[in-house]
Amino acid sequence: MFGLFGRKKTAANPYVKQEDSQTFRVRVRTLRHGDVVEFRFTKAAHIGVDEGGGYLFRKPVVSSEHFDRGELVVRFDARYNVTATEGEGVEFIPVSEWV
Repeated sequence: MFGLFGRKKTAANPYVKQEDSQTFRVRVRTLRHGDVVEFRFTKAAHIGVDEGGGYLFRKPVVSSEHFDRGELVVRFDARYNVTATEGEGVEFIPVSEWV
């Protein structure tokens, strides 16, 4: 009965870490050589409007060691909750595995 009309709490995405109200971090591993690449992005400078009404962060990935290429996409809803992570040529590293 309690919390019937309260806000529904969404589960945090296991691959995206929110540092503060404006900043996010994500780490990926390239599929070809296993190079780890980290991205730090903000709402104001890096996240754009998605066609579906939410927001989107899309970034090409080039590893510094072997120059492996790929692309990552992080999708957000209207309240900047992460709804999906997609990658081409990369795999997302769970925040729980970050050192």
